[in-house]
Amino acid sequence: MTASSEGTAPDVARLVEVLDRHGVDYLVVGGVATRFYGAERPTWDFDCLVRRTRGNFERLAMSMRELNARLRVEGMTDDEAAELPTQVHAETIARMEISTWRTDAGDLDVLVDIPNRQGHRMGYDDLVVAARSLDQGGLVVKVAGLSDIIASKEWADRPKDHEALPELHVLQARLDQAEE
Repeated sequence: MTASSEGTAPDVARLVEVLDRHGVDYLVVGGVATRFYGAERPTWDFDCLVRRTRGNFERLAMSMRELNARLRVEGMTDDEAAELPTQVHAETIARMEISTWRTDAGDLDVLVDIPNRQGHRMGYDDLVVAARSLDQGGLVVKVAGLSDIIASKEWADRPKDHEALPELHVLQARLDQAEE
């Protein structure tokens, strides 16, 4: 992927390597996950849903510090956001339902849950059951189930999700057919 007005594509391999090396329990969700399922739509951030435990938040914070994470704030430049007095600590991350960060490996969004079709919040332990380890060019990543990602996008009901959903439904149908 190339640069866009939103930024550049994340360095997925580097993000995964750092998170895995620190032992973070996470699932990839969002656009990067859909690309592992075969979606063509570009994405400009790496969305990960993390297990909500003290130890996992500590490992995540270590990973984020290694990646030089700083808050990504709409309406602020990267330099302005970097001046905010936010420290990357487990306590800081644990207080946020969703947080958006800029790292040396690209933009990183950290989530603790995503909605299902009924709007109920599903956390790591709920989603890991249907998660898959998918390989793309030798990079193996644990991604949330495609049906869970689709449900989250349907619930979010954002224009960008409406644009992505037709392709995701085709991919889900192919996946279902392959599993029969």
